Formats: sequence, structure tokens, C-alpha cells
Amino acid sequence: MKNRLIELIIKKAFKYSNEPIFKLVSGRMSNYYFNCKAVTLNPEGMYLVGNLIFDIISGLDIHGIGGLTLGADPIANAVAYTSFLKEKPIEAFVVRKTAKTHGTMLWIEGNISSGDNVVIVDDVITTGQSTINAIEKANEAGLNIKKVIALIDRQEGGREAIESIGYELYPIITRDEIMAVYTKKYPNF
Repeated sequence: MKNRLIELIIKKAFKYSNEPIFKLVSGRMSNYYFNCKAVTLNPEGMYLVGNLIFDIISGLDIHGIGGLTLGADPIANAVAYTSFLKEKPIEAFVVRKTAKTHGTMLWIEGNISSGDNVVIVDDVITTGQSTINAIEKANEAGLNIKKVIALIDRQEGGREAIESIGYELYPIITRDEIMAVYTKKYPNF
């Protein structure tokens, strides 16, 4: 499944240029870019992501899975759906980028409560700041974070930033793994 997911990412989500033309969230320019929504919103991609992550967390006592909207949402939904099919339901939740300004004014939406064991997910880790924001909001809500998972680690300091606040990052795929397959497929890139 992981090999097929790498193929899908290269086909649908990975862009490369000899010049740094891609602006990242951090403002930095890069030679490559991952638009993981093209994979996490794809039926086969959902299936692969849901199963790969469910297999990683299935031995844990987890009530919920989520992260900062929008990158984490399709991942959390895929895992929640997979968990139901495997008769071990896990709730999906969303961490907002800003607090809701009306009604309950919540940062986190979903069927989770203080004291619940959760997994924080993200699609791509670069600096780790989006994931750290989700971790902070989950902690403020009293959630017990049991695992932090990224679909792709760009290997640009995000893992170290997350680990510096006390959480180990478990990437499904690394930039090096993507580049190894990409360079074999396109040797003259």
C-alpha cells in the first residue's frame, strides 16, 4: 500500500521545478511542492491513507483523530471511515485555524472530550508549525495525544520542531522516499 501511495503522490500531488518557484506556507521558495489534497481526496488515496494510518494506530486506545484544517481533514475522515469498516470506530475531529466567532466559539469540532486519547495528523510537514498549532489546541482542550502522524515529512526541520515540544513524529512517507522513486522514473529531472 505504501508503494502505491508513493506512486499516487508522484502522479497527482508532486510538482518539481529546477528553479524554486513554489511558495511554501513559511514564505520560503522551494523547487518542489506537495499538494496532498489531490491524493487524500481521491478514492484510492483515501483508501490507502485510511488503511495505512489505521494499521499504525489500531493497537492504541484511540478515541479521535484530527488536526489543523484543511490538510488534516481528509486524512482524519479516511481513518475514521476505515476504523468503522474494521469495527473499531475512531472519531474524526477538526482543529480550526481560528476560533469560531459565534455559537460555542470552539477551536475543535467533533465528538471528542477532555481526557480522550487522540492522534494528531497532518498532510505535509515542513517547519512543523501547523502540526504544533494543532497539538497546542488539542492540549488546551485536555486531549491526550498518543501519536503524531504526517503523510509526508519534507525533512526540513519539522520533525525536530515537533520533537522539541515532546512529541515524536511518525511520517508515512519521507521526501527522500519520494525522490528515490521520482529520480528512477524521471532520471533527467
